[in-house]
Amino acid sequence: MTKTLPKGNMMTDNSSLTRRAILALLGASAATTAMPAFAQSTESGELQEMSIGAEDAPITMIEYASFTCPHCANFHLDVLPSIKENYIDTGKVRMIYRGVYFDRLGLWADMLARCGGPDRYFGLTSLVYEKQSEWTSAESAVGVVDNLYAIGRLAGLNDADMEACMQDNETAQAMVKSSTENAEADGINATPTFVINGQTVSNMAYSGFVDEFERLLAE
Repeated sequence: MTKTLPKGNMMTDNSSLTRRAILALLGASAATTAMPAFAQSTESGELQEMSIGAEDAPITMIEYASFTCPHCANFHLDVLPSIKENYIDTGKVRMIYRGVYFDRLGLWADMLARCGGPDRYFGLTSLVYEKQSEWTSAESAVGVVDNLYAIGRLAGLNDADMEACMQDNETAQAMVKSSTENAEADGINATPTFVINGQTVSNMAYSGFVDEFERLLAE
C-alpha cells in the first residue's frame, strides 16, 4: 500500500561483518530523530542527488519513495521502465530519486543502493524493489542486512565496500537531514509522491504520467 509518513533469509559466512555494521547503524541512530542512511557524498561534503536523464531535460520529476513501500515497488517495476524508455532516455525527462525513511529496513536498503555510486544506483534500486518481499521477510536485523548484501553481490559489490557503506555514520547523519528537509520543503506526507516541474502529484498509472509529460512538453 501507499505509505503515509509517520509523525514522528540468507545467512552467510560474513554474518560477523553484518553484525558489526548493524551495531554501527544502531549506535548512529541514537543521535538522530530518524534512523540514518548512507549516501554518497561529494568532495565538498554535500550529498549527491541520485538522478537519471539529461540535466537539461525540459521536465524534472522528483520521486519521493520508500524501499519498503509496495506501491513504490510497483512504480519501479511496472511504470518506470516505460517512462525511462520513452521520456528519460530520449532527453525529455530527468528523474531525481529521494528516499523517505519509515523504518530501518528501508534505510538500510537505500544504504545498499547508494553503495554502488551514481552509475549503479538505479540498477541496484530496481533489484532491491524486485526482491522487496524477500529481503524484508528476514526474521532478524542481521538477516535483513545479509539479504541486502546478497543483492549487492548480484550487482557486483564486494563485502568490504558494503561494510564501509553501512558504517559511514557521518554521511548517514547528512542523509537523514537532507531527506527531512526536502520532504518538508515539498510537503511530502506519503509515498510514492512525485514533484513534476514544481507541481506535486500522487502516484498514478503510466497513462497519467504520459498526459502530464505531454502537457508540459506542449507548453
